[in-house]
Amino acid sequence: MNTSIIKPEWSFVTIALMVLGFVIFWPLGLAMLAYILWGEKFGGSAEKAEAWVKKQKRWAKSHKRHSSGNAAFDDYRDEQLKRLEEERRRLDDEVNEFHEYMHNLHKARDREEFDRFMRERRARNHNGEHRMDEGPAY
Repeated sequence: MNTSIIKPEWSFVTIALMVLGFVIFWPLGLAMLAYILWGEKFGGSAEKAEAWVKKQKRWAKSHKRHSSGNAAFDDYRDEQLKRLEEERRRLDDEVNEFHEYMHNLHKARDREEFDRFMRERRARNHNGEHRMDEGPAY
């Protein structure tokens, strides 16, 4: 028995909430649209939603790598998938190395700018300018 006040169906209330959601913040409208379209699958309860998600995961796993019926082709496919996974890992490592390089570059640039600031500040102080806390220069 579904006792929810707003049922997942096309009604004046759900359409109005969807439109209002899109006006206020578009993901709210999208969430309401998803509730209208697929809310019955969940039945309004967290347990049913979790069961549906688990069912979808089981389906995806069972259809992930089924045999083609040809052992040679299956071996070839597995070899290619392994090669692609290794290439993806290598590319991910390169991206991480690049991000680390850029971080170090920004850090070095920040250090250089700070050092330049300190040198200019010291030069101003040594060229006759005085700091406010030193008192008058006689």
